[in-house]
Amino acid sequence: MSSARPRSRPKSTRAAPETFAKRPPLLDLVLAAMDDMKAVQVKVLNVVGLTDIADYMVIASGNSDRHVKSIAERVVQQAKAAGKRPLGVEGERDGEWVLVDLPDIMVHVMLPRVREFYALEELWDNTPAAAPPAARPAANRSSARRIPRKGATAPKRDLRRRRASPKSRKPNR
Repeated sequence: MSSARPRSRPKSTRAAPETFAKRPPLLDLVLAAMDDMKAVQVKVLNVVGLTDIADYMVIASGNSDRHVKSIAERVVQQAKAAGKRPLGVEGERDGEWVLVDLPDIMVHVMLPRVREFYALEELWDNTPAAAPPAARPAANRSSARRIPRKGATAPKRDLRRRRASPKSRKPNR
């Protein structure tokens, strides 16, 4: 009979270590930085066979645009402290979606509505699906999903009359 130690910490929402053969130390550093900044719904995707640009994608959400910026800044700071400079950082000014391109790791930090709209997990997840997704009806222009911009207003209507084409005009007699 073996005596099992009780767990002192609750289970994390991150992927289990046995999911990946050998995680790079930079990935652990990124996850720790996100945990420090209280990132929401952190998901790690292994994209080794899907793309050559990265081995891992880390997707996380922030509660506000400022929170998204802060999470991305912390990831950059921790990476620089470890001697790994980011290859690029995009979207820091707006704060709706910030991409941090680290060596072999792409970090996406987004607002929840942006994350839901782009659905990167569905696009890049390489785990086999249990059943094929149901066929979607063809979307017309009016029913297409659009992402609302921060501070956006409804589009203004064009109130000018349209000109009739020359063929549809009646000849003057």
